[in-house]
Amino acid sequence: MNQPDQNTNDIPAPVKRPTILRRLLSHHELATLLLLLHAPIDASAKPEIPQLQEAGLIETVAGNETGAAHFRLTSEGNAVLRGLGVK
Repeated sequence: MNQPDQNTNDIPAPVKRPTILRRLLSHHELATLLLLLHAPIDASAKPEIPQLQEAGLIETVAGNETGAAHFRLTSEGNAVLRGLGVK
């Protein structure tokens, strides 16, 4: 019997499970997450802030009356610390 040709382009790619981290965190980045666990910190306080923000582990908090931006952990950042047994 003749079967129609199956086009392999019609097969959907397997769904990849999203991951929180694409790389290992440095000890400085882990220390910054631990600082943020207890209180938001000033944006200029740590040089690791941009990398952690890019990874989605921290987020910007609107400034208070002084207008200074602060950062705090996201749910993903909290999940990293829970995975380490911190929370």
